[in-house]
Amino acid sequence: MCELALTIQERLKDLRVECGLTLEQLAEQTHLSKSALGSYEADDFKDISHHALIQLAKVYEVTVDYLLGRSKTKNHPNADLADLRLSDDMIELLKSGRVDNSLLCELAAHPDFPRLMADLEIYVNGTAVKQVQSANAIVDTMSATIMKQRNPGLTDPQLRQLIAAHIDDDSFCRYIIQQDISEIAADLRETHREDFFSVPEDNPLKGLLEAATENASPDSDPEQASLAFICKRLRLNFKKLSGEEKKWLKKISEKSDLLKNPNPQRGRK
Repeated sequence: MCELALTIQERLKDLRVECGLTLEQLAEQTHLSKSALGSYEADDFKDISHHALIQLAKVYEVTVDYLLGRSKTKNHPNADLADLRLSDDMIELLKSGRVDNSLLCELAAHPDFPRLMADLEIYVNGTAVKQVQSANAIVDTMSATIMKQRNPGLTDPQLRQLIAAHIDDDSFCRYIIQQDISEIAADLRETHREDFFSVPEDNPLKGLLEAATENASPDSDPEQASLAFICKRLRLNFKKLSGEEKKWLKKISEKSDLLKNPNPQRGRK
């Protein structure tokens, strides 16, 4: 999951809002002028003194590195890996970039994550197996008693209820874990529904097919179809471009992999 890095101005303003402070109140706590504090949050911000950074970090109870955007960690800049009990494999994974660390942190910080881990531990350690086996033993005993006393057919409602009550511990535990992770995933998706980097509603493949269809002809040029697709992604009307504009578009687009090899290579020898 891509994240847009916050500027120093944005971090300072977000922290002040989170703390519920006005510029006047912040000035009293930091002993910095209101005008200076306001300038630190302004778009045309240029510089901030070391003294101001230290004072703001104290009031907001964050690190200076966090204020400067060098760290995403507000309160634990020098956490000891030994205290975190991370394995070498986990550390390598986090450093590799193969997973989205930010999303992984959100997953672990979700209020229902401890429940997921508890259910996972029960499943992995086999803690619930004995309890399930005990419950199944009671059901099996009742089923055997009914079969001995009445010898009903397999369609007997009471016997069918007992058969249905028999629990497969593996399937049951995996179902519980699936429910846990599904609920967390749904919450995370809802949290990021309005993100700037969310998947756009338009479908790139659909756009390519539409552009190809619009420019299809017996002697159609794959290059022209690719240019039309690029225009569609930029919300430009390819047909209304002048010859000179198309020339420049082609020249610029030649730097794109889309036009470097527009013809399919599959099956060529």
